[in-house]
Amino acid sequence: MNQLHVEAEGTARATPAAVWALISDATRYPQWGPWSAADYRSPGDTSPHGPGAIYSLRSARRAYGRYQVTVEKILEAEEDRRLVYIVVGGLPLRNYRAEVTLTAAADGTRIRWAATWDPTLVGRIAQRGLREFFPQVLAGLTAAAEAQPTG
Repeated sequence: MNQLHVEAEGTARATPAAVWALISDATRYPQWGPWSAADYRSPGDTSPHGPGAIYSLRSARRAYGRYQVTVEKILEAEEDRRLVYIVVGGLPLRNYRAEVTLTAAADGTRIRWAATWDPTLVGRIAQRGLREFFPQVLAGLTAAAEAQPTG
């Protein structure tokens, strides 16, 4: 069975370390993304924000009278390079897995945020919204990374 897929790519005029600082700590996601709150439910196996860490993100907008809360688990974290996570709660998508890849570029950091999940009916419907969501998230991340103080 083929997986559904969505991704966004862009370049931030910032170092990989500046971008990493924003994506490696989920509590910073509300600073640059469409979330109103974020917290860690449990630490990672070898570091607070590393593999095994579980965190929740609360949407900034209400849908049907309530906030959407998504729970994610970090699978891999390579400092300044790569973050892989899965959704373990809050989204009705089966086997959702995402990867954020950072690559140093002449003009800053190339960012690729991609996700796959099972092609269920709900998954197909969600894909439409995620095709809009991913570029918005990437734009917010890029702007925040570029606004970070250097040095």
